[in-house]
Amino acid sequence: MGRVSLDGQVAVVTGAARGVGELLARKLSARGARVALVGLEPDELKAVGARLHTDSDSWYADVTDHEAMTRVAGEVKERFGKADIVVANAGVASGGPFMSSDPVAWRRVIEVNLIGSAVTARAFLPVLTESRGYLLQIASLAAITPAPMMTAYCASKSGVEAYAHALRAEVGYKGVKVGVGYLSWTDTDMVRGADQDEVMRELRQRLPWPSNKTYPLGPAVDRLVAGIERRSAHVYGQWWLRGLQGLRPYLPGIIAGVGQREMRRFEPRLSEVSLGLLGAGGSADESARGA
Repeated sequence: MGRVSLDGQVAVVTGAARGVGELLARKLSARGARVALVGLEPDELKAVGARLHTDSDSWYADVTDHEAMTRVAGEVKERFGKADIVVANAGVASGGPFMSSDPVAWRRVIEVNLIGSAVTARAFLPVLTESRGYLLQIASLAAITPAPMMTAYCASKSGVEAYAHALRAEVGYKGVKVGVGYLSWTDTDMVRGADQDEVMRELRQRLPWPSNKTYPLGPAVDRLVAGIERRSAHVYGQWWLRGLQGLRPYLPGIIAGVGQREMRRFEPRLSEVSLGLLGAGGSADESARGA
């Protein structure tokens, strides 16, 4: 499909206070889109809005709260008249062995990444149907390949990938297109938060190339913007992720073998791994919940 001009379109971005969401909002605005920013950090959202090139507004909302997100969808339509693009980007992560993981943090990763994405779509699909718009669900390398020490994140991103593929079939005949965006380790607060943990950092460094690198944020977001312009079904933030799709049947077995070896190597140090949500975004989520 050819590219659709973003000039004058209305884009909604969740998790817009920082990282992928913040830069995506700026790049969409630079292409002429008006932007609705949604997140848990009002001051940061306002600061992001002040840097945009086009008309924008911000909403404080927890994406797992159906009533709040339904209200936001109504207010976005009232404020801008429509919504053409919704990017379900809000996400959190935790790391560490499943057996010793914090059950509250583990559940919260599933709630934000999977349930929050579904709540976002449920709230905005009526306006996307009116505009024959586009929903981009942000997934991850974690949806393509499982990884030890990331059970909640892998489960949530595999879940949103499957959900988005199923949703595409349901709403396509109504003119709504659904895409899935895949990102490897990208330079965000979440990844930097993971790297502050020495064990998690060393484990990641031992992954095979090219999955052991941290990639710059700018080029990855540029690829997401291009995918939005094309209303693509699949968008890859790093070039090699597309090729990895063909290896999916073999990856669980490979990782199970290699992962066991690495877990045995790091077992004496696993108690050192922090168990809460990662990075500044994780801290913002915990603060909003009073955790």
